[in-house]
Amino acid sequence: MIIAIDGPAASGKGTIARKLAERLGLPHLDTGLLYRATARALIDHGRGLGDRDAAVSAARGLALADFNEAALRSREMSEAASIVAAIPEVRAALVELQRRFARRPEGALLDGRDIGTAICPDADCKIFVTASAETRATRRALELRSRGEKVDYGAVLEDIRRRDERDSSRAAAPLRAAGDAMVLDTTKLDVEAAFEAALAIVEAATRRRARAAL
Repeated sequence: MIIAIDGPAASGKGTIARKLAERLGLPHLDTGLLYRATARALIDHGRGLGDRDAAVSAARGLALADFNEAALRSREMSEAASIVAAIPEVRAALVELQRRFARRPEGALLDGRDIGTAICPDADCKIFVTASAETRATRRALELRSRGEKVDYGAVLEDIRRRDERDSSRAAAPLRAAGDAMVLDTTKLDVEAAFEAALAIVEAATRRRARAAL
């Protein structure tokens, strides 16, 4: 079974994806880390985030086992990843890596911004997780503070809105809900309630899949 979870920054999709993967025993790929790692490689080598050739080379050289998640989840890397992700050639370079992960015989769960629309359009279950910009900014600020970063809520909210605009207006695989995705608004849900709502969506998809196989 392939599960695709998409949504904007700080909507809760990552937490939901990790909890679902653990509950269902599925391998999980946070595809946002691919773009963060690409951006990190550019910064480490003194290259500009808009350097297409260097970005494509960095993307093609990624290995999933090499990620240092702690170093990739800063506010700086979130913004940098959004810039790199808007480069069509970078997205194209990472498509096969993501699809190869999805083709695992035991199934897979992937979360990102274009899983249900571009990477795995035939996924068995698609969930688009969203929340208000203000709620997402509050969550992101709390997350960053918990890591010891100094945070200004207004600046974080502006980052969220700027990234939403960039992600939804890019030419390649823009952020949007797939036509057959279930939309889950987590604005008023805590972590456990959001997880339970997502689990119910997956269970319903599993039942439909079982009936179709009869």
